[in-house]
Amino acid sequence: MIQVKFKNLEKSDLVRMVVTERLQALVDKFEDLEKSTLKVILEMQNSPTQPGPDVFVVKLLISGGRFKGTFIQKSSANLYSALADLIDHMLERLNRAGDKKRVVARSQARKLHSERLDVSFDTKEQYFWPIKKID
Repeated sequence: MIQVKFKNLEKSDLVRMVVTERLQALVDKFEDLEKSTLKVILEMQNSPTQPGPDVFVVKLLISGGRFKGTFIQKSSANLYSALADLIDHMLERLNRAGDKKRVVARSQARKLHSERLDVSFDTKEQYFWPIKKID
């Protein structure tokens, strides 16, 4: 489930639709995210005391599921570029998490395989015929 919240920013259905589409692509790619709740906060930060450019911040919090507690925040002068940076960073982080899962599975398989080899070598030594020296 994807929740989009606006903070110090006018609510826009267009922005909500763009955010939902971009995150849905990630959810489709990583099946573990389907069970999670993705909460996106779109925020505009500006100083009321000092003039200057507005800074847009996009925050993503994943609650529930395998990626529970994942938090990413990106900011930029443009809301859409901050969103693009966030999606790219999230894609890298999820790929890394998938790589870790594969590495752990491979190491467990190697360990199990090596234990089987150790056992098989121990039992085969019993069945070798003694080698006689020829004088």
